[in-house]
Amino acid sequence: MPLALWALTISAFAVGTTEFVIVGLIPTIAADLGVSLPSAGLLVSLYALGVTIGAPVLTALTGKMPRKTLLLSLLVLFTIGNLFAALAPGYYALIAARFITGLAHGVFFAIASTIATRLVRPEKASSAIAIVFLGLTVALVTGVPLGTWIGQTFGWQSTFLGVVALALIGLASSALLVPSDLALDEPATLRQQAQVLTAPRLLLVYLITAVGYGGNFIAFTYLTPMLTDVTGLGAGAVSLVILLYGMSVAVGNIVGGKLSDRIGPVAALTIIFAGLALSLLLLGLGLASALAAVAVSLFWGGFAFGNVPPLQSYVVEIARDVAPKAVDVASGLNIGAFNLGIAIGAWVGGLVVEELGLRATPFVGAAIVAFGIILTRCSGAIEDRAHRCRNNGVDVCGGFV
Repeated sequence: MPLALWALTISAFAVGTTEFVIVGLIPTIAADLGVSLPSAGLLVSLYALGVTIGAPVLTALTGKMPRKTLLLSLLVLFTIGNLFAALAPGYYALIAARFITGLAHGVFFAIASTIATRLVRPEKASSAIAIVFLGLTVALVTGVPLGTWIGQTFGWQSTFLGVVALALIGLASSALLVPSDLALDEPATLRQQAQVLTAPRLLLVYLITAVGYGGNFIAFTYLTPMLTDVTGLGAGAVSLVILLYGMSVAVGNIVGGKLSDRIGPVAALTIIFAGLALSLLLLGLGLASALAAVAVSLFWGGFAFGNVPPLQSYVVEIARDVAPKAVDVASGLNIGAFNLGIAIGAWVGGLVVEELGLRATPFVGAAIVAFGIILTRCSGAIEDRAHRCRNNGVDVCGGFV
C-alpha cells in the first residue's frame, strides 16, 4: 500500500478523535460552561448534523476542485474548527465550532475514500479504504481515552489543542505524500448529482448502511452502563473492556476490507452482519457473567466496524454504474448515512433503556442488524440482475435496475 494512504490514516485519526472524544468530556464541559448535560449533549448531535449535511452538499459543490487541493482545504478547515473550539468563549461559540468541524469531517471521509481507491489497483479498493478508516478505529482505542484524560486533567480546551496538533501532522504528511496528479472526473451537473438521490440501487445501500451500522449503536452507546450496572464491573475493568473492544475493532476493520476484496462486498457484508448480530445476541445473554461479557465484547468488536470498508466500496462500485459523474457525491451521502445510523441508533437505544431496560439493548440491536442482512441479500440480487441485463445488452430491466 502506498505511503499516501498512511497520510490519510493520520488525518482520519485526528478526525475520529475529535468526533468521539466529546462524549467523555460532556460532564466536564457542562460544569465549566454552566449548562445542563442535555445541552452539552447537543455538541454531539450538532457535530453529527454537520457531518450529515456537509458530506453530500459540500462534496457536490467542490466537484471541480483538484482532489489534493480539496483534501488539504478540508484539513485546514478541520484545524480551524478545532482551534475555534479550544478558544471558544462560551457555549454557543463551541456549538458553532463543532458544527463547522463536522462539515469538514463528512467531506474528508468521502474524498479520502475515493482518493484511496485511486491510489491502488481496483482489486485492492476495499483494503485501501480500510486503511484510511483504520485511523478512525485506532482513535477509539487511543485517541478518545487519552483525549478524555487530558480534558479532565488539564481542561477540555487542552483536548482540542491536542487535536489541532494531530491535524497539523496530518495536513503536513498529506501535503508531502498525496500525489497532485490524481485523476479528476468531469464535474457532475446538478442532474447527475441528483441521480445519487433518485437511484433506487444506491438508496438501498444507504438504508443498509444506516440500519446495519446504526443497529450496533443501540447497544454500544450504553456499553459502559451495561457493564457497570448489569455485569457489576468497576470503572477500571470497564476501561480495559473498552480498550480490548477498540483493539478488536481495529483488526476487524482491516479484515473486513480484505474479505470484501476477496469475496465481494455483498458476501462480506452478509458474513459481517451475521457475526455482529450473533455478537449482540450473545452479549445480551451473557451480561450477568463478567467473564462472558468481557469475552463477547472482544468478539463483538471484530464485527462492529468491519462493515465500513465493504459498505463504502459497495457504494462507490454502484455509483460508478448508475451515476459515474457523481461518485464523490454518492460516497459523501454514505458517510452521512453512517452518521444518521449513529444518531438514530443512539436515540432508539435510549427509548429501549427507558421502556425495557439496559439488558434489552443488545437484543434489539441484534434484530435491527439481522434486518440489515435481509436488505443486503436483496441488494445483491438486484445487482446480479443489473449485471445480467447489461451483459445481455439491456439498459433497463425494470424496477430497481
